Amino acid sequence: MILVTGGTGLVGAHVLLHLIENGENVRAIYRTTRSIEKTKNLFHLYKKSNLFDTIEWIQSDITDIPTLEIAFVGIDYVYHCAALISFDPKDENLIRKTNIEGTANIVNFCIANTIKKLCFVSSIAALGDLAAHENLITEETEWNPEKPHSDYAISKYGAEMEIWRGQQEGLQVIIVNPGVIIGPGFWEQGSGQLFTKVKKGLSFYTLGSSGFVAVTDVVRIAAQLMKSEIHNERFTLIAKNIVFREVLNSIADSLLVKRPNIHINPFFINVFCRIDWVLSNIFMQKRKLPSSTAEASYSTNKYSNEKITAILKTDFLEIHQYIREISTLYN
Repeated sequence: MILVTGGTGLVGAHVLLHLIENGENVRAIYRTTRSIEKTKNLFHLYKKSNLFDTIEWIQSDITDIPTLEIAFVGIDYVYHCAALISFDPKDENLIRKTNIEGTANIVNFCIANTIKKLCFVSSIAALGDLAAHENLITEETEWNPEKPHSDYAISKYGAEMEIWRGQQEGLQVIIVNPGVIIGPGFWEQGSGQLFTKVKKGLSFYTLGSSGFVAVTDVVRIAAQLMKSEIHNERFTLIAKNIVFREVLNSIADSLLVKRPNIHINPFFINVFCRIDWVLSNIFMQKRKLPSSTAEASYSTNKYSNEKITAILKTDFLEIHQYIREISTLYN
């Protein structure tokens, strides 16, 4: 049997669907009954509602050791997709507890239960920092602790250190580092918010860029790696490096709404960021534009998918076409 953490999130829910469609027995953990509805709605979106009832759900949390002990009974393989995604500095302690301590718990249970293989869904945020002579981030790019990183990036890097600790203790592992994951169904969180904001009339765009990938590619490749003899490796998963403006334009065109038409340069982004910091402290509210998000909006880092394409001989879905396809599912 296969255990999936984070089964109520975009990647985890798609992992569940993929595994069930391929005849696997799966167990997923959830924190609240309400969160399961998100996964159920995704299955309905794909017209696969009949498959949803084959999932064995166990109420648990990756930071709750007693419930994890129950979740791991009879498990052979694990997809660890659970994570807290936040770029608000006020969430620093919770992010580190969830993403680092939670991953340490998963690794410990995998070792204790002689799990055959563990796949960890990390992020390109945990990849290294470009040196002066480098222009492309790969799996071998070194992490520079002296450079600024978001709390989220630090937590994912720390989580990877826990995965490698497990590997050193005899656990077979795979790490995938997806870029910005595009996918349907979760329109109020993660990249899904791009569709919602554009639909509501987003006016602003930036000329930063990042690596983008379809959620179905992330899941397909992760499953392929788990089925293979490949282990103790990490792989960057991106289809292409794309300018944010181009992605927003594709979303707007697909949803038949106006394209964002006001360019916000780094100077004004940083001004807004400082204003947001002041307001968040005055009114004790979450940051709307943390400094790490501001920096990411105009970053032009480029990522390489050469390793995974060379090893699996795989192709990625074209992002603009995929945006057009999943826009038909937007509601």
